[in-house]
Amino acid sequence: MTVEIRNIPPSQTAPTSEEEIDLNRIAGLIVDHKWTIIGVTALFATLGTLYALLATPIYQSDALVQVEKESPLTTPMLNVNSLLGDSLPQADGERRIMMSRHVLGQAVTDERLDVMIEPKLVPLIGGFLVRNEFPRPEFARGSSMVWAGEGIGVGHLDVDPVYQGEPFTLRVVDAQSYALSFEGRMLGIGVIDEPASFLDGKVNLTVDRIEAPTGAEFDITQSSVLVAVDDLRKRFSVAAEGQETGVMSLYLNDPDPERARRALSSIVQLYLAQNIERSSAQAAQSLEFLQQQIPKIRDQLDQAENALSQYRTQHGSIDLPLENQSILQRLVNVDSQITDLEFSEADISTRFQRNHPTYAALLQKKSQLQRERDSLNRQINGLPDTQQQMLRMQRDVGVNQEVYVQLMNRMEEANIARASTVGNVRIIDDASVKPTPISPKRALIVVISLLLGAIIGVVWVVLRGIFNRGVESAEEIEGLDLPVYTTVPASSEQAKLTRKVKSGKKDKLVSADLLARRFPGDQSIEALRNLRTSLHFAMLESRDKALMITGPSPDIGKSFVCMNLAAVCAQAGQRVLLIDADMRKGYLHHTFKLSGRPGLSELLSNTATQAEVIHPTGIEGLDLLPRGGLPPNPSELLMQPSLQLLLESAKDSYDLVIIDSPPVLAVTDAGIIGHQVGTTLLVARFQRNTRKEIDVARKRLVNAGVSVKGVILNAVERKATTVYSYGHYEYRYG
Repeated sequence: MTVEIRNIPPSQTAPTSEEEIDLNRIAGLIVDHKWTIIGVTALFATLGTLYALLATPIYQSDALVQVEKESPLTTPMLNVNSLLGDSLPQADGERRIMMSRHVLGQAVTDERLDVMIEPKLVPLIGGFLVRNEFPRPEFARGSSMVWAGEGIGVGHLDVDPVYQGEPFTLRVVDAQSYALSFEGRMLGIGVIDEPASFLDGKVNLTVDRIEAPTGAEFDITQSSVLVAVDDLRKRFSVAAEGQETGVMSLYLNDPDPERARRALSSIVQLYLAQNIERSSAQAAQSLEFLQQQIPKIRDQLDQAENALSQYRTQHGSIDLPLENQSILQRLVNVDSQITDLEFSEADISTRFQRNHPTYAALLQKKSQLQRERDSLNRQINGLPDTQQQMLRMQRDVGVNQEVYVQLMNRMEEANIARASTVGNVRIIDDASVKPTPISPKRALIVVISLLLGAIIGVVWVVLRGIFNRGVESAEEIEGLDLPVYTTVPASSEQAKLTRKVKSGKKDKLVSADLLARRFPGDQSIEALRNLRTSLHFAMLESRDKALMITGPSPDIGKSFVCMNLAAVCAQAGQRVLLIDADMRKGYLHHTFKLSGRPGLSELLSNTATQAEVIHPTGIEGLDLLPRGGLPPNPSELLMQPSLQLLLESAKDSYDLVIIDSPPVLAVTDAGIIGHQVGTTLLVARFQRNTRKEIDVARKRLVNAGVSVKGVILNAVERKATTVYSYGHYEYRYG
């Protein structure tokens, strides 16, 4: 029969850096706490699913319009683009017009978007019940909550500006009447289809439909037009489709799909109407301008023709060379263009400032033509006087004739444009609503919730493991120059033996029975038997047979080690006295089902004898000295000579005395007791006590004059953290 203890390395290749070890530890933490991570992930997924189901769905209405380039017939005097040789970007300007208060404000008024009717719903799930058409159940008869299929219609609501934005509560009285209240104060009763006035005429209301049972309540609010326009603008968007296509997509979001469709349709129609109105106004303005200019140009033409006729009469016929005739033709053409630009400038100056791109381009074109005219005039100045005068007079006649003909043509175009104004906007697709809501995107929300839950779970587990890192291997403790006498595996059977007992104002978990008695073959008990053997040799050089077992902090299994070590030593034939020296919170008597009084506190205070306080435990060779009653001064009692007398007396009656001491970092008792015993061991709990805690506890005992023999690593679990970081020990028997 052989026992093989084999060390399993954490990986085939030993880690070469601290970074690799940390990554291994992180992987181990994730594996060890996988159920925590799964739980957090499931929680977030559940919350995300609930939100996706309960959130109010938002529907989107869309329409498509095209803004065409203006034709000369639309605005005859504003055909500047053709003169300048470029086209103006219209998408941004048209988008701003659509988003203007002029258009959206009228849509708010036409569709009564400033009036909000909100039913009082069941908290949290009311919207879900209504959307899924849950009818009012019998138990909700007479309730103020509104269910599926219930509603009211408001034909008219006009409130004083003082009350705009304030909710009024409408409660259904019966199928033909209602009661209106404000801030809990009853204002009056109204009848369906009849105008009603409240608050001395500051609230005027007409309800045209009641489809709800008695008691149902609705909140009615009228906001100001500006507030309603701002709200509508947030839900309305315009996007250009392509470059210089003039095609724009219009979108409007709303929880009510029908209201979204009606509101967007109203916006489109209002935009179309204002576009036609604007085009008609431009045509009328151009016509008025032409009617003012044509008589002036006609007079100038008559004067030029008369002057030319008189000059010819005085000087006779003058023949011009072909070269001079070409100069004249060019000059007439340039002057005609300059005059045309001047007319256009006079018209657009009422619309744009001089720094506007259109205005600036016109001025640049005009300046270029003026420079060309000056060049031609310099050529004319070099001719004989008679030819110069003849050219100038013919130029005046030609220019005025050209301008006059153009103005007459444009006047005809303006008359046609005013009579047949249709605007330059065309509706390609009318407003329609998508059948499915655009939000919430349920599948996406659930996926994001799953990912977020998993990330938060992993981060929480890793951070907790990094910042609350207890010792996980004997090697970590031995790095403090403290030998580890044994590692005690965590026992699943011990967890079944625990129960709650009253300890002061709180309940404390204690062992209902001794593991060494109920399950003597448990791995934890085997580890304590190994400790028993180690102690046999360690205490050979000790000055007495007394052993104090303590620890840095509470709840680390110190009492478990004391009791079961005492039991296995007694089972080996030794006579053992177990002393519960934790007079504040000791509970060893509960495990052995004995009375806690009289005990150590009574013995030390000389109110009881040793025979009265030492009790057999039912295990042959093992006696217990319980803690006794809670004294006001436990530390002072331990400093009395009675403790030393007790230990001296026990030398003759027992082979081993085990003392369960309070934690070192909590009270000073362990330092006092350590002076009286020959051997002291520390208990450290796996993944609970840190290296710093163990080191501080050791130093505190050393400062008190107590030498720590070694450490017992308790409640060791086979976890992925330790497997990946340190490897583990695998036991084979047979």
